[in-house]
This record gives sequence, C-alpha cells and structure tokens, in this order.
Amino acid sequence: MSAALSPDADAALARAGEPPAAAGPADEGGFGVYVHWPFCRAKCPYCDFNSHVRATPPDEAAFVAALKREMAHMRALSGPRRAQTVFFGGGTPSLMAPATVGAILDAIDAAWPLTGDAEITLEANPTSVEAERFSGYRAAGVNRVSLGVQALHDDALQALGRMHSVDEALAAVALARAAFERVSFDLIYARPGQRPEQWAAELKRALGEGCEHVSLYQLTIEEGTAFAKLHGAGRLVLPDDGLARELWDVTQEITAAAGLPAYEVSNHARPGAEARHNLVYWRYGTYAGIGPGAHGRLQVAGRRRALATERSPDRWLARVAEAGHGLVGDDALAPEEEGEEMLLMGLRLAEGVDLSRLARLSGRPLDGGRIAELEEEGLVARAGDRLRVTPEGFPVLNAVIAALAG
Repeated sequence: MSAALSPDADAALARAGEPPAAAGPADEGGFGVYVHWPFCRAKCPYCDFNSHVRATPPDEAAFVAALKREMAHMRALSGPRRAQTVFFGGGTPSLMAPATVGAILDAIDAAWPLTGDAEITLEANPTSVEAERFSGYRAAGVNRVSLGVQALHDDALQALGRMHSVDEALAAVALARAAFERVSFDLIYARPGQRPEQWAAELKRALGEGCEHVSLYQLTIEEGTAFAKLHGAGRLVLPDDGLARELWDVTQEITAAAGLPAYEVSNHARPGAEARHNLVYWRYGTYAGIGPGAHGRLQVAGRRRALATERSPDRWLARVAEAGHGLVGDDALAPEEEGEEMLLMGLRLAEGVDLSRLARLSGRPLDGGRIAELEEEGLVARAGDRLRVTPEGFPVLNAVIAALAG
C-alpha cells in the first residue's frame, strides 16, 4: 500500500497498541519528518548544504536500513505523533531510486502514521535523467515536487554550476506538472551583472509556467564555498545594496500581480498552496530530522530538544550501526532559546507570530516599547495578539529581529 494512502492515523496507532496523542505543546505548529539524502552529482559553487559527490553511487539499501534504525530512535524520543508532512531534501534526493523513496515512506508511516492529506515533497534537479523518474516517485507516494531550476538563461546556469539547460528545466517542469498535484521550483536572482529589467522578464517567463509555488532566493556568499573564494578575490561581484533592493521590489510586484504573493521572505504561492512542511518550521512546530546532517526539533518530556546528526555519510552510517542513531547534538532548549527561535522563524512569515504563544514559550513578553518604536518606523504591525513584519520591514528583517530580541 502506498504511504500516501495510509489508513486513518488514529486507527494505525490503535493497531500498534498506542492511543492517539492528546493535543498539546508538541502539536502546536504541526509535526513533520525531514529526510536528508546527502549525495549530488556535482557540488554547486554557491552551495553550503551538506552534500557529497561520490565516484560511485551509494549503497541505497544500506542507507535505507540505517535510516530505519535512526527513525526508531527518533520515534522513541517523540512518542506517538501523526506526520502531516514529509520532506526529502539534500543533496539531490531525486538521485534515489523510486523504490528507495517508497521504502523510506513506508518506514515513516510505520513510525509516525501519515495523515490522509499528508504533504510529501521531494527535491529534484531538472535533468532529463531525473525527470524520467517522476512517475515512479508518484507511485511511491510523493505528491509534491520542488525543482531546482535556479535560472532561465543558459549562461547563468553555467555560471551557477548547474548541470541542466533551460530547455531541460522547462521540460522537467512540464513533466512534473503532469505527474504531481503540486509543483514548486527555485530561482536564484541578484546574480552578478543582473539588472531589474532582465530579472523582471525572467521571472515573468517562470511564472508563465503555471506552477502554484516558487522559491526566489537572492544570491548570497556562503563561507567555505567556491563562490566565497571568488568573491574574496574580487572575481565575483554581487549587486550593491541599492540594486539588490530594486531587484527585491521587482520580485514582490511581479509575483503579487501574478497571484503568488510572498507568504514568507523568499517563498511565494497561490493562496492555499504554501509549502506545508516549511510552515512546520516557520510556525515553530516539531519535526524529526533523519539522515546525515539532518536537524530536528522534538518535544521530549515537556522540553523541546534540538537534535543534529553526523554530517559525513560514512561516519553517520558507522554511528547508526554502533548506537542506533547518528546524533552528535541533543540539547534541551532553555525557554529564552525557544522564544528566540520562534521569533526568528515566525517573523519570516507574512502572517507573523502569536505573541501569547511566544511569551508562554520564552517565559516573558516582548518589550512593548521596542514594538512601539518599530511600529512608528513602519517596520512591524500589530493586530491583537499577532505581530508581523510589514512589506517595508522585510528587506531589513534581520535588523527588525535583532531589535525585538535584544
């Protein structure tokens, strides 16, 4: 039976001899499962994610067995939960065989029964080889795909180290829309030499593909990447702050006009098509992180714990074989740390944060004087118990969060 067609979650828990979990702090914001597949065909020069290039393909069966063992450990920590979302990230999860994805989903469904409407997302590169697997992933239970398109100019794709062409990317988008109910793709803008009019044309072309969701990221320089070395040597120059702001404004105007307003700093969707798994993060829900380099937040014995696994795939496999999990970090968060995390994540959303929940988690309310100052500057707005960042505040979001958290 496909994991996406799991029977009622309460009944599944009852068959396992466990009652459904009562609603409580662990349920606020939702519960999801993140699976990290750390392998790529090549390392993109801007990427600082935990990804590894291998001369030969990994042993997928060995990794599935280890993922199942780590799930069992995380399940013991989390207790009975119903998984509302699953996200396969990486790396390049679309390098996995569809049967591997199906086996992992079956294991997740056994540990945390999937709700009937669970969102199951897989990140994919839009190369022809991976696009041909879409029907297999759909049969395995995936119902949403996120494509790493990144640009719609071949010279830009080459500069970004991507292995696909624009034609391949658009063909993959079309195949994805035929195979999945929900499709998203990523683009990177504020690239060297990019002008607002160029970005406007590229973005309009992308939105013309008819997808319900797009993630639009300004190019940033991350420590330890190939781009960081080029930038440090003066061989890679990004748009200055003024031009970056123009590009940001163009992005907001065009996506809003197309019916995909920003619901988060870098994410745009038709109403109702938001990425539910990412909303678990931003609404400060709980989630199990499985696989090399995965992070999680679980509610254990009344305390939220920050979990992190070994980044090296080989060392992760060895730790799982020895201990039943690959954890290298497991810290109970203090109330003030929970409050800081919730503020950091929640203010990324257009809907903002619930101030009452924030005060309950952190043990103290936000400083009303600081809120009033930021309201006066037009950077935040308050409606009842909700505080949100305004469109004028989003371009300086980090400064707004720092002012509130200080």
